[in-house]
Amino acid sequence: MCETDMSTLSGYRETIPEIAEQIIASCNEEGCYTHIDFEPIPSKESLVAIIARLQETLFPGYFTRKKLDPVNLGYSIGQSVFVLFDMISEQICRSIRHDCLRYDQTCSDCAEQGHKYALALLKSIPSIRRTLATDIRATYEGDPAAKNYDEIIFSYPGIFAIMVYRVANLLFGLDIPLLPRIMTEHAHNLTGIDIHPGAQIGESFVIDHGTGVVIGGTTIIGKDVRIYQGVTLGALSLPKQAGDKFRGKKRHPTIEDNALSTRAQLF
Repeated sequence: MCETDMSTLSGYRETIPEIAEQIIASCNEEGCYTHIDFEPIPSKESLVAIIARLQETLFPGYFTRKKLDPVNLGYSIGQSVFVLFDMISEQICRSIRHDCLRYDQTCSDCAEQGHKYALALLKSIPSIRRTLATDIRATYEGDPAAKNYDEIIFSYPGIFAIMVYRVANLLFGLDIPLLPRIMTEHAHNLTGIDIHPGAQIGESFVIDHGTGVVIGGTTIIGKDVRIYQGVTLGALSLPKQAGDKFRGKKRHPTIEDNALSTRAQLF
């Protein structure tokens, strides 16, 4: 690099400390959203890792990094459950502590709750797996393009989004803050399928193709329901500043058993 270029670069770099001070000062401005605290907040990266671990546990052998056979099944699952317990309990603890400190709530023993709710999720894995099995069978039975169940589990975005939703829905029901929505938004980002964790969805649920599907938080979906891409189960628009007026109220449709939805539905 020539001498002129070095001199110019040095002049640019000399302005960086001043710019950094301006950025730091802006963090204290009213209306600037920051989370500058000694207590850690939930980690999205950790939640993504948890989802991957749960996928391995819910579908043994499909997404496991190493070969899984009848001999090492017990060891592999046992190890994964212990790892999941530590990972999930830490993130639940962080989310509860975040709300407790952020909003000056009474101490709720977040560490104890983290352990308790992590166990509740792990105990529910067999039940979640059985429900996911109905979703997979319904997907296969209704899709002539599907060659086998393996193809569906490995590659169908609808199954991944439903899997994440069913785990997040359990956490939502336990009133765990932040985590359920972060999880379903991760699935949304990967698949284009947006399922609010508060929605109530019955077994044998199918999302065919899936891109552009939106399922709102107060949606109720019965059993044996199939929806296609581009379906919105919720309002397309609300008036300005409508959050407080509609928050906590039923504002999305109810889809009864054995329904088929192929176009946008509004409520």
